[in-house]
Amino acid sequence: MLSRIAMVSVTAAATVLPLSATSASAEPAPAPQLVPGTPCTATAHACVSLSRNRAWLIRAGEVYYGEASALGGRPESPTPTGTFHVTWKNKDHHSKEFNAPMPNSVFFTDTGVAFHQGSLSERSAGCVHLSKKSSEVFFNKLQPGDEVQVVP
Repeated sequence: MLSRIAMVSVTAAATVLPLSATSASAEPAPAPQLVPGTPCTATAHACVSLSRNRAWLIRAGEVYYGEASALGGRPESPTPTGTFHVTWKNKDHHSKEFNAPMPNSVFFTDTGVAFHQGSLSERSAGCVHLSKKSSEVFFNKLQPGDEVQVVP
């Protein structure tokens, strides 16, 4: 029969041993690989760099369209950063909130942020403006569920 001191030592050793063994063998996860020429990872289908005012379309870890000119939101209504998914599209969308046309809209947030044709000199109320040609390509190539990464 084990003494009370031996039982505490065995219990303590059993508790400490697995934790130290696990942490000693755990390796940090590798950093995701960026798609060459972009600030986004290979899981993205669309990539936006707000600081560079550029956007790309990506498939299988390679750029197949871009670098396209893109302009995000104003300081008081910035384009959100993060990872999103295309929710819906509307070729001839008209914003009721701003009473403005938004041709080739590809929505990717729950708050109405979209890629669409717009000015490349006047910032939006949070959307990503693209040229007419680029907005058509983004509209035709992106599908609901596709991942969109927006970086500062």
